[in-house]
Amino acid sequence: MTQEPTGRLIPGDDPAAVDLVLAVRGGDAATVSRLLADDPGLASVRIGARAGTRTALHVVTDWPGYFPSGPHIARLLLAAGADPNARTTGRGPGETPLHWAASSDDVDVAVALIDGGADLDAADGSIGTPLANAVGYGCWHVARLVVARGARVAEPWQAAALGILDRLDELLGDQPDPDEVSKAFWHACSGGQRRAADYLLARGADLQWVPPYAEGTPLDAAGGLDTQRENVVTWLREKGARPASSGA
Repeated sequence: MTQEPTGRLIPGDDPAAVDLVLAVRGGDAATVSRLLADDPGLASVRIGARAGTRTALHVVTDWPGYFPSGPHIARLLLAAGADPNARTTGRGPGETPLHWAASSDDVDVAVALIDGGADLDAADGSIGTPLANAVGYGCWHVARLVVARGARVAEPWQAAALGILDRLDELLGDQPDPDEVSKAFWHACSGGQRRAADYLLARGADLQWVPPYAEGTPLDAAGGLDTQRENVVTWLREKGARPASSGA
């Protein structure tokens, strides 16, 4: 069960909120420091919007992530009293900043959040824990980070996607549900985990299994881009980059 959000609420169009959001997104650490010096409470305020509320740490971790100076600004906010486990409110599940960093694979910001006390096993994200979000969205850098820092690997599909064979075997047990085996197989293929995939195929995984929450077979999953790489591809295209084969 998640706690009810607390803290001061300011509208999203409040001048202080506007200045803070623009500074965070622009990587302007000097302005963030000045705003916090003028009003230290800004580190923990809830910023209102049509869809609900969020905190400044959520702004740092908002999609698509990778804002300039993001890790440094996250640490500035945490040092000023920002709650690393604050939840969003409004549509969908209330997520922590680490849930959001996990969903974009912004591993450097995730490190700052974990160092600042973020709950590695916070439940109720869009998929589940930060690890579940990371694995579910193909965010392998954050997935490996949170496991290395002590996050619990609770489901076979998570262990399969990361190639943790002993934990996978333990979670499946002697008589696993066939759908759980196929689900784990799909995620092993998505994560590029050949040994885990081979183990699961031997245990009866369906080569053509398609999850209800995604498109494509295990072969399609194996050929897809992970979130961090897709983010870079999208960024390059936005900047005007073209492949050599385009003739441009």
